[in-house]
Amino acid sequence: MITTIVSTIVVLGLLIFVHELGHFLVAKRSGVTVLRFSLGFGPRLFGVKRGDTDYCLSLIPLGGYVKMLGEEAGDEIEEVQQATSFSFQPVSKRIAIVLAGPFSNFLLAIIIFALIYAFSGIPQLTPEIGSVSADSPAERAGLMAGDKVTTINGMAISDWEELSGLIEKLGEQPLSLQIERGAEPMMIQVTPRVTEVKNIFGEPVKRAVIGITASGKIVLKEANPVFAVYYSVLQTWHLSKLFVVTVVKLLEGVVSVKTLGGPILIAQMAGQQANEGLLNLIHFIALISVNLAVLNLLPIPVLDGGHILFFLIEGLLGRPIGPKKIEWAQKAGMVLLLVLMVFVFYNDIMRLMPGYKPQFLP
Repeated sequence: MITTIVSTIVVLGLLIFVHELGHFLVAKRSGVTVLRFSLGFGPRLFGVKRGDTDYCLSLIPLGGYVKMLGEEAGDEIEEVQQATSFSFQPVSKRIAIVLAGPFSNFLLAIIIFALIYAFSGIPQLTPEIGSVSADSPAERAGLMAGDKVTTINGMAISDWEELSGLIEKLGEQPLSLQIERGAEPMMIQVTPRVTEVKNIFGEPVKRAVIGITASGKIVLKEANPVFAVYYSVLQTWHLSKLFVVTVVKLLEGVVSVKTLGGPILIAQMAGQQANEGLLNLIHFIALISVNLAVLNLLPIPVLDGGHILFFLIEGLLGRPIGPKKIEWAQKAGMVLLLVLMVFVFYNDIMRLMPGYKPQFLP
């Protein structure tokens, strides 16, 4: 229990702090007056004031917040303060300040992945066969569990992703597989067949397959710092795309709302990862950081993406959007988030019930 509580505070606290730090640094760089930078939420415990900014520690240690001069739509700003007020900045500066939060979360994920890859290596699923489906092209060709595929039609295979991707790309073309069975290399001919399978969202798709599954064995591929950074950017990009597609599938009804999780699920997972080791917890922080960044970029009022949308519209119109319209949009966005919170808390609580069966697809 203590491990779960501490790891949750570390995960959520770090992610939200980094997010707000991004807003803070770009706001300062843009000449905007930052009234408060708080570590934590709720009542102020103590702090120190430097210039116009109150750097403080607040009661609830789960993140933090930045309060800028003129940040709220109804703030009254004196003429002498307009030059350093957020609301009087050019659209481009306001977008940069708001965008800095999600960008900081992306950057944190990239840094974490890069450090993991540089010091521990890049995890790759080996091209070793774990099982062969009955009456499949692979079984008829003589492939067996434990066989390791090294080439397909003369093209070298280093991991399972390359293997499955190449089979899908070549379609129903006959394949010449070089495999290792024990210490003996062998050549096996197999012709894939196009069949209906389910993707990660449970949707039926047609794909060329030979009827094998991965063994699940992982190897760590060494990477120099340059490649570590490259792969970390690539991983962050892939995770971002996956999260966006998941949101779309939720809206389409393909993915069930029962798959949504909130703070309780994050706390459970943080505790599990912490128990499995520090490296697992750090990797988990990177994953959640990407999700937090993408979530904040969704064009929903009250989120960063909603603010950016308002600023873009203002830039196109050449004038600010009316305060009343912004207020109503933010109220609608708040209602939407509250409904979402009800769903995720309900799902979190149901997961704690005895006999609950996890549901990831409809």
